[in-house]
Amino acid sequence: MAGLYFDAFEVGQRFEHELRKTVTESDNMLFSTMTLNPQPLHIDRHFSEGTEWGQPLVNSIFTLGLVIGISVGETTLGTTIGNLGMSETTFPHPVFQGDTIHVVTEVAAVRASKSKPDRGIVDFVHHGYNQHDVLICKCRRQAMMRRGPA
Repeated sequence: MAGLYFDAFEVGQRFEHELRKTVTESDNMLFSTMTLNPQPLHIDRHFSEGTEWGQPLVNSIFTLGLVIGISVGETTLGTTIGNLGMSETTFPHPVFQGDTIHVVTEVAAVRASKSKPDRGIVDFVHHGYNQHDVLICKCRRQAMMRRGPA
């Protein structure tokens, strides 16, 4: 499904995204090393086994990217101009290797641009859940969206 144009979004609109992903050890290791994050909680199984979690935690920035990425196909694919910011981001429960993530997105605000009539801003609230429907990430994202063709 192609992304929606600005005019198609309404406050209160809800998307239960079909796409899901099971997070692997490789996902976590690759992301952590590519972003130069040497946190042993992410990349050292022996170290992590001695923590309260008993296993490596998936990098939270990977989790955020995954939650937003899962939403793209049904919301902003090819119709966004760019992200303006992310706020109110929380990680209420850790993600572990082997967890399968699914996402629900709600439209929290829609406002037309005052200076550029070909676009508007949509505030999305993304909720990421694991396979047990436990909330693992919540984020409010502001996206500059194209208006549909005239």
